[in-house]
Amino acid sequence: MSDLSRRDAMLAAAAGAASASLAVAAPAMAQAQAQAQTPRAPAFAGQHQPKPLRFDPTKLSGLSEKLIRSHWENNYQGSVRALNTIEQKLAEAMADKDFPPLVYGGLKREELHRTGSVVLHELYFDGLGGDGRPGGGIGQALAQAFGSQEAWEAEFRRTAMALAGGSGWCVLSYNRHTGSLHNYWAWDHMHGAVTGAPLLALDMYEHSFHMDYGTAAAKYVDAFMANLDWEIIDARHRAATA
Repeated sequence: MSDLSRRDAMLAAAAGAASASLAVAAPAMAQAQAQAQTPRAPAFAGQHQPKPLRFDPTKLSGLSEKLIRSHWENNYQGSVRALNTIEQKLAEAMADKDFPPLVYGGLKREELHRTGSVVLHELYFDGLGGDGRPGGGIGQALAQAFGSQEAWEAEFRRTAMALAGGSGWCVLSYNRHTGSLHNYWAWDHMHGAVTGAPLLALDMYEHSFHMDYGTAAAKYVDAFMANLDWEIIDARHRAATA
């Protein structure tokens, strides 16, 4: 066989092998393209968008604009982005029948973690921008549940300070199961009464106050209470009890 004939034979063999590989890979490629083009179900869409601040961060008393913007842009929006990524990964995992259950469980835990972070941060920021003076039906409801508004606030502050050395949330919730108001201790974005409707959320992670107050968490709680918009909290209470 001449060199030319040998080269032609080798080229023909390589072309045949390439065609065979493409034939094997084609179904997988087609499936991947079909999955990419198919709209994801809402549960896995990963299209959450951050809510804008409803108040002017330069107008809060005792909470600096730098602190609020850093908290909103980095911590809150970081959780929104992470939740979108997790939802998309869950969709990909469901398309793989051999995806390991243990790994899927890790994704589901992170989904819960990031969902809690997004919801609690939105409750936190939307509750700011007021003068800190309780009023309306929620004021009366707190007095009935705790004996007085002052007694409620004392217990809310104590619950918050129980988290001051680490991280977590203090959440005023309406428990639909018992029909009562409670201050709940919430760790790691994922704890709360099963039927609780959150009315007020106080972020006790250090990122929420360290820039302004260092380790003086009690002063941060003072500033938070002074900036609450009780009209928003009252509206949440009305919706929860409707």
